[in-house]
Amino acid sequence: MRQKIAAILAFIGLAFFSGVSLAQESWPTRPITMIVPFPPGGVADAVGRPVAEAMSRILGQPVIVENKAGAGGGIGMAAVAKSKPDGYTILMALSSISIIPEADKIVGREQSFQLNQLKPIARFTADPTVLVVRADSPWKDYKSFVAAMRANPGKYNFGSSGNYGTMHVPMEMLKSSQQFYMVHIPYTGAGPAIVGLLGGQVDALATGPSSIVQQIKAGKVRALAHWGDGRLASLPDVPSLKELGVKIEFAQWAGLFIPSATPDAITNKLREVAKLAANDERVRAVITGAGSPIQYMDAPEFKVYWDKESAQMVEVVKKIGKVE
Repeated sequence: MRQKIAAILAFIGLAFFSGVSLAQESWPTRPITMIVPFPPGGVADAVGRPVAEAMSRILGQPVIVENKAGAGGGIGMAAVAKSKPDGYTILMALSSISIIPEADKIVGREQSFQLNQLKPIARFTADPTVLVVRADSPWKDYKSFVAAMRANPGKYNFGSSGNYGTMHVPMEMLKSSQQFYMVHIPYTGAGPAIVGLLGGQVDALATGPSSIVQQIKAGKVRALAHWGDGRLASLPDVPSLKELGVKIEFAQWAGLFIPSATPDAITNKLREVAKLAANDERVRAVITGAGSPIQYMDAPEFKVYWDKESAQMVEVVKKIGKVE
């Protein structure tokens, strides 16, 4: 009798694990949700939508973009970090993902997620933020802008996608380096912040090229400088801060993440699909056309890059300190 029971249990266990394996091998069998933790109109959305469309074609299942904004991206990021690790909920995040947990600690609120709850799949873009003002502003170049900020502390303001986000941090780095003060106006994402700039609610902002290059070309805003190293292909006439003698850099990258407990079989399939999407002609045309060349990194390389950058960004956030 004991032998029969043992045999039955062994059969059940084998059937269970075979079923799990089969489910992983056949993934996906239903639509996938890609969380973009910001409103439409920002960098994550500009990268996420063409990538999702390509993934849908490659996988044969819809990859549906869901904009889940709030808390500088923290709400959407936390939703994916705490989601079922089955490959059906994925995240298109920006470099602010490295900042949110530390920012939660600084302001004294419960951490919405931990970095180790997520693992990287691929990086698609990595662009320096661009300092922009309205075309009708009095500042024709970077030097006149900084001079005005120094002469009028607190008179002018800048918009961002939220406290400690990828539009807030580079401006704080610039303020600290150049010793001037501007009022910070946080929005729920890059899209609303850009609308605020165009509408005259804010005087300046720093954002990724893909979310602002069309407004620059249309003559609605003026780019004064960027946080990169060398000239940008999409904005060849705009100097880097390093060229102007300001030794700071900041890259706003967009990358794909999943819950860290996602099985290896699904993780590896997503890596394959992400690489195909990054090399897809339609994806490259859309993203490059928006001003952001593809700068693909597969998971292992991306993880090393992310770990190094996270450590640097945490130190920047600590210097910024608590903000309201």
